[in-house]
Amino acid sequence: MTEEKKTSRSLKRTAATLLLTLTFMTSGVAAFAADPATPTTGTDAAAAASAANVNSAVPTLLFSDVASGFWAEKHIYKLASEGIILGDNGKFRPGDSVTQQEAITLALRFMNVTDQLTEDAAAPDKLEVSAYFKPYIALAVKEKLINPEEEAAATAEGEVWGTKPASREWIAKILVRALGREDEAASAAGKGTTFADNATISADARGYVNVAVSLELTNGVDGNRFDPLGTVTRAQIATFFSRGQAYVDQSYANVYEGVVTSIGNGKMTLYTNGTSRGFTLDSRTAYFTSASETKAAQSDIALYSKAMVIDKVGTAAYVEITDPTPQLETVEGTLLSSLSGNRLLLLVNGEPETLTYDDGTVFYDQNGQAIKPDSLANDSTIELKRETFTDERKPVIVQVKSGIVNKSSKGTVESVDTATKTITVKEESGNEDKLVLDGTVKILYQGQVMELADLKPGSVVSYTIKDNSLISLEVTQSVERTISGTLISLGNGKLLTYKKSDGSYGTPLPISKDVQVVVDGIAAPALSDLIADDNGGDQVQLTLNADGDVTKIEVLGRQAEKLSEVSVVSYDKTRKLLTVVDTDNNPYVLELDDKTAVEYNSTAPTLSGLEALLNADRKITLTHIGKRVLSVSVIYQYEGSFVGFDSASKKLKLTDSAGKTRELSFSNASLPVYIYGQASATLSSLKAGDPITAVLSSNQDAVQSINVKTSKQFEVKAVDTTNSRVTAVSDNLTQTFYVNQATLLNDNGAAIKVTDLKAGDFINVLFNGTTAATVQQVKLTYGTVTNADANSVTLKTYDGSLTTVPAAGAVKVVRDSGTSTSLATLTTSDHVVVKKAADGSTLVNVLSPLSRTYWRYDSVAKEVYVKRSTLSDTNIRFTLGANAYIHQGDTTLTVQSLQENDNIVLYFDGDKLVEIVKQ
Repeated sequence: MTEEKKTSRSLKRTAATLLLTLTFMTSGVAAFAADPATPTTGTDAAAAASAANVNSAVPTLLFSDVASGFWAEKHIYKLASEGIILGDNGKFRPGDSVTQQEAITLALRFMNVTDQLTEDAAAPDKLEVSAYFKPYIALAVKEKLINPEEEAAATAEGEVWGTKPASREWIAKILVRALGREDEAASAAGKGTTFADNATISADARGYVNVAVSLELTNGVDGNRFDPLGTVTRAQIATFFSRGQAYVDQSYANVYEGVVTSIGNGKMTLYTNGTSRGFTLDSRTAYFTSASETKAAQSDIALYSKAMVIDKVGTAAYVEITDPTPQLETVEGTLLSSLSGNRLLLLVNGEPETLTYDDGTVFYDQNGQAIKPDSLANDSTIELKRETFTDERKPVIVQVKSGIVNKSSKGTVESVDTATKTITVKEESGNEDKLVLDGTVKILYQGQVMELADLKPGSVVSYTIKDNSLISLEVTQSVERTISGTLISLGNGKLLTYKKSDGSYGTPLPISKDVQVVVDGIAAPALSDLIADDNGGDQVQLTLNADGDVTKIEVLGRQAEKLSEVSVVSYDKTRKLLTVVDTDNNPYVLELDDKTAVEYNSTAPTLSGLEALLNADRKITLTHIGKRVLSVSVIYQYEGSFVGFDSASKKLKLTDSAGKTRELSFSNASLPVYIYGQASATLSSLKAGDPITAVLSSNQDAVQSINVKTSKQFEVKAVDTTNSRVTAVSDNLTQTFYVNQATLLNDNGAAIKVTDLKAGDFINVLFNGTTAATVQQVKLTYGTVTNADANSVTLKTYDGSLTTVPAAGAVKVVRDSGTSTSLATLTTSDHVVVKKAADGSTLVNVLSPLSRTYWRYDSVAKEVYVKRSTLSDTNIRFTLGANAYIHQGDTTLTVQSLQENDNIVLYFDGDKLVEIVKQ
């Protein structure tokens, strides 16, 4: 987008503008602006100014209904800070549609001409508007935003011009006129647009649409359509006018642009218009950068970068970095002398030059360590960075450069400072280098450019320095790193495509077979729970291993809206249109499609099966982006903690995860209760606090059964993959259960198949009633205790590495002599196995040792024989575990290397031989 400024208008703003109260009654359904982070359909759009309680002495810009990461968040906060748009009792209502009189009011504020409002001004007789808006409409006519005859002609009989929803093509007209681009629109009026529905765009609006598209204020909606008569919402219109500010300079009185000279401790100083201005920073200050739509952090605001600050009563309500480049210039010379009065005499380009520093100037030696000014030595090569935004051009950084360095080396990254773009590397020799990226050097990894923020300590790098400057840097061995972006596609679960914050596409990334998916609010999520979409995909953080494979996908935000416990009004099966109302009786008309995820009381739910259930008053929960329904769940059960029941009134109470207590009816006095391991449970078997699922009848009016959630740990003995059936042992009892309805996970939480389960695995199983709902493999960590206290235990594992297990949550230490709840009871002579118990606690089993004399090994039966300790000793042979650790000290041995009469110690986990130590 080109930068273009228009003549400044008045700086004044009237009290009437700040006290304006508008009411919005409808919600829009069509998007106006389409950009890489904006959905092209749905209620994500933006609006004019709205009601405000603005008499508060502090900024009230954190709208409760504008979630962090919302696609229009930046534009809403920016215009709200400027006073162009206002909230309503702490809410912004981003999905509400905008009327024509509201849009005009917003446009006049954008133009900064509301000081010209006249209270007794009359709106044109031809345009019917609410009484409050008449002065604004009169001013709009004066400013040539609207033509009364033109507007009257476009108003149908029975329509009220002022409260008529603003259409997309009409908003394009108002926006272009507010930008002063009327002549350009006239020139472009005869040109057709590239939209598929070009013929439906009014002839008198086509020029304005062309200008709006050329300015990148709109790119249309799905299917390459413009949808000229579609309505516009509050989030959309905020976005349009915010983007439009790139083409004008309205000189708003509370907007300051300059250079950041200090930031920290709740304060920020901006050098603007020849003077320094201070601002307070608090938890409500919103930070952004001009290069991104995503909210930034205070730590992203670098000293000496260019910034725009919007002030609210001395507090910075909105801070945007407009140019991250430090406004500094570099001067290099030879130090001739340190003079009194904080002066340095340098020889620069053969000429002496005196530079004066102050208390804010920092000094570093050639290794980047802070020093005092009096540590400077004459004849040192000095590099100064001095500010360029004042006439004084004071030095802010003085760096000693002792001679010319030219070398190629490699080492391990110790730290990365993104603020100063400095990488600390320890060479193989032990020397430490501080490498500074000057903006021209790219970090390469496997032929791709890596962002500095993605470079992690522990990575191995090779680099070249010439004339004291870093000229190349390549990562030769990386460690785990993270990147963020918008999820575009998942390529059949094998290749992930994402979009960066700047709108460009990242290199497609291979997805690890054991990828972990994290979605807040979804237990054991899988790839299928992710939303991959070019316009409305999940905002994700991707974790990559050293090979560049995606090992973890964490959803940071999604644009989908959830409607809980809504009631079906009607369903049009032919058009797949679903009409529902929420608990406040607000209506929604939404569209289902073949990609809609469905759930009801079935092990194999289908869209056609769901459609048969969408009768009037059916209670459902759904998620949607705009009009598109992503998922529908028929409410057939309620989950929560059991509170109690009343057998007389046949009422059951439970408390859900949100703390809401529900009272549910049941008609059967002998209501079926299912608990794994209990053959004939009843309501009286339930205890307060038990996690339960209350299954409803088909008409959702009564509980028909109760499933109690229980957890147990098993050791797998056999797996019937054909029938998805597992035979396992718990508490010395062998049991068989089906896992065809269960979510199967490995020990990292990634989805697996039943074929991945094998005999010998330990599994934690969550039963919903008598049905296995979740089955997760348990990681077994074997090792020798090297240190233990009440807070943690450190093990030297069988692979020789050290791992520390914290005492997070409940702990149980089990040994032959008894059980303890403290890790401090462990000693450095203990050999242990650590695993997670079924209830989530940490279980440490101390392995049982047995000292014997080695005899022989039977390789066919895989049995180790030892010599009898007494004539009556029959315990002389033991089956060797598949992954048994055989060693002498730190040296790993094979069982075949053991010799008769070797003294050995055998360690057992239950009846399994897991370790042999040769003495």
